Amino acid sequence: MADAIFHIDADETGRKRVVLTGRWSLRAANNDFGALQHQLASLFSDPFLQWDLSKLEQLDSAAAAMLLTGWSGKVDARIALKPEHAALFNVLTALPAKDSKAARQEALPRWWQALWASWLDFTQHLLDFLALSGSLTLELLHLFRHPRDIPWKEITANMVKGGVMALPVTALVGAMIGIAMSYLMALQLRKFGADIFIINILGLSITRELGPILMSVLVAGRSGSAMTAQIGVMRVTEEIDALTTMGVSQVLRLVLPKVLGLTLVAPMLLFWTALWALIGGMVVAYFQLGIGFEFFIEHLPRVLKPANLTIALIKGVVFGLLVALIACHFGLRVKPNTESLSASTTASVVTAITVVILVDAFFAIATRSIGI
Repeated sequence: MADAIFHIDADETGRKRVVLTGRWSLRAANNDFGALQHQLASLFSDPFLQWDLSKLEQLDSAAAAMLLTGWSGKVDARIALKPEHAALFNVLTALPAKDSKAARQEALPRWWQALWASWLDFTQHLLDFLALSGSLTLELLHLFRHPRDIPWKEITANMVKGGVMALPVTALVGAMIGIAMSYLMALQLRKFGADIFIINILGLSITRELGPILMSVLVAGRSGSAMTAQIGVMRVTEEIDALTTMGVSQVLRLVLPKVLGLTLVAPMLLFWTALWALIGGMVVAYFQLGIGFEFFIEHLPRVLKPANLTIALIKGVVFGLLVALIACHFGLRVKPNTESLSASTTASVVTAITVVILVDAFFAIATRSIGI
């Protein structure tokens, strides 16, 4: 049997036609449909040219698709076919165009395409985040029924990494922020003779707002990025797939210890950061406004009512939970390449900080009349 060949002749009425013979199939080793398509390109462009496929020995879907593309996706009366070949072309023409979706998208403005792509990406992230939260909830219910399965070592290790090892940097940053705030406020309060109110401003702003935000930003940049990178490296090296193959829950062994550890240590880290910020503010208040340490410490409890401390405690728990969940979420979405690892780590930190600020704004509005 001959390979795919064609020639041009005239039919009984003298009309020019293209006659295809041989085996137009991928089974013929010598067939090169790319070269055939190039040779037939000038013939495809002639709308009056007749095509005779009745002498073909064999025709498969690859050759039929190539011919159909040259005929602009239509099989009309100028094409002579065998019945079995006509059935093949009918099946191919009934299929939806491969690039129909892309063509519809290209018809839209670019800004709309970008907006729609961003919305789809956000929706997918939200669904994956909810799925992770649901899996974490199921694992917690399992641990309530089987306390022996609680991974105490992993939880305490994450508490040490996310909390204890972060004490120096949070203390330093907290003290510097307290010094800067107190110095700037002292310059303004002195003009109005309201020096004593620096205690009220520092106490409320640091405990209720600045302390939680500062702690969350530091934890997201330090501990959150480390969590994302750790899980991401395990994804790249296929360690997570190995855990799944062995029947080990990745949520129980990887996600839950990080979430519980950071959630438990975040409130303590918040009060530690706020304490050093208040110490820095107290030192500046002493040197700039002459407010003694004893008076500052004695007056501070009148400002920091139990309601303010409770709000700060709740914020610490919520912010720690959100940072850990977001870090694990982006870590599990890492693809097996280094570029995805770096992009997911960056996205984890940015998203965590953004979400924390949005949630803090919600807290500020919801608790605006409490403890003031």
